[in-house]
Amino acid sequence: MTSSQPNFLILFSDQLRADALGAYGNPIADTPAIDRLAAEGVTYDAAYTPSPVCVPARSSFITGLEPHNGGCYENEMPMSQASTFMDALTSNGYRTHGIGKMHFTPDGSALRGFETRDTGEEFGTVETDDYLAHVAREGYDSVEHPHGLRDEMYYVPQLSPVPEPLHHSHWVADRSISFLEEQSSAKPFLLWSSFIAPHPPFAPPSPWHRRYEPSVMPDPFEPQGGEHLLTSWNRLQNRYKYRDGGRSRRLDQLLKAYYFGSVAYLDSQIARIIDALDRSGLRENTVILLTADHGEFLGDYGSYGKRSFLDKAARIPFIWNASGLDRGRVEQPVSLIDVYPTLLDFAGIAAPARDGESIRSLTPGRTIYGQYQEKQLGLYAVITSSWKYIWSAVDQQEYLIDRIHDSAETMNLAYNPRRREVLLQMRELAKGHFDDLGDCDFDALSSNGEFHLGERANSNSTRTFAALDRDRDASTLVVRDDPWPAPAGS
Repeated sequence: MTSSQPNFLILFSDQLRADALGAYGNPIADTPAIDRLAAEGVTYDAAYTPSPVCVPARSSFITGLEPHNGGCYENEMPMSQASTFMDALTSNGYRTHGIGKMHFTPDGSALRGFETRDTGEEFGTVETDDYLAHVAREGYDSVEHPHGLRDEMYYVPQLSPVPEPLHHSHWVADRSISFLEEQSSAKPFLLWSSFIAPHPPFAPPSPWHRRYEPSVMPDPFEPQGGEHLLTSWNRLQNRYKYRDGGRSRRLDQLLKAYYFGSVAYLDSQIARIIDALDRSGLRENTVILLTADHGEFLGDYGSYGKRSFLDKAARIPFIWNASGLDRGRVEQPVSLIDVYPTLLDFAGIAAPARDGESIRSLTPGRTIYGQYQEKQLGLYAVITSSWKYIWSAVDQQEYLIDRIHDSAETMNLAYNPRRREVLLQMRELAKGHFDDLGDCDFDALSSNGEFHLGERANSNSTRTFAALDRDRDASTLVVRDDPWPAPAGS
């Protein structure tokens, strides 16, 4: 291998929704370092997680395999044992190092292709976790939960129990800077700097917890009828995270203030890493990727957490900064599975067949897919440039969202006869892609079939009436003599 191969710096965050950044249009976000990376690079506006929970998303990220092909679609499952991009780069002469949260299962301390790691997971002991050992050495071994208190406090904003220099985000930046200071142009490197922030509990250090005044934070996004876009997974998630016992506007504002404070602090630490890369003299030959595993509802639609393919939970930042890439924005859908082939493409390494595509040669009109859980509990997504289709098996309900005309995601068109043709097309994509869905009779399972007043009773009649309870816009077919033709491209 030669020094002409690029270095790679991956800046990875947990539960960072795309629209929490200035680069993605948020007017209150304080993210100058990330925004600068975007302005000088390529920003993908339709980037999605292959699975809206930590472990499956990371499994797909490091292997380039979709959840159903990697066999990982829930946090409690072991990750795919397929080779990783770390394996490929290490075996081809790269110096590879990981810092922070990796969430590798079942072995949280596994290397998975890295030569070395600085471990800093959410759970562990002083004996097994480098970050916790660091906190203990600095005299804070008495702090029981240095990442913040969870359990019933999971969505109660709180001040970091350790001072700013000992915060996990600061530690990730410190270790990243130390690594960069040791590198030279003689050997290419991969550095993956992986932050826990802004994953709950939202616990930024002082004074960042005061960066935003809660009383002026915008209210959660709750479109009329938006609750019909949620699934049982969201209701279950609200329950076990103690957020289904009633709403408080002030708590929602405080949650948002501390979340954005955590993001702003994260940005400040990313700025430190980028500055160190600049000082090293290696920036020109370094490909930088900033991304996340999934998003966070933050009270939008009355929900908290992730486990949904709505944009708030599934759309992620995806920013590439490298010489040779045209600056600008890309609307074509992309996924975390595209990172594996992209890194190997940049490095000039032949990649084994995986599900992802290099961002330098994306297929026009491409469709991407997502999955959480499986079979009768499964949540499946099909995303094109124009449409998003979701099948919730546990609810036996379909969702169809117009990504062009309803980019805010306010309306489910799956039960609207005016979009029946699109629904059938998206169904076929789902059935052809997911083995679980190949034999599904969606009309029967989801009570989603055509029904006309005055027709004789048939086997679908009862299910059709049931659809009125499943979706507020079900069967909204206005009868007229001269109907307009279906919109072009529908």
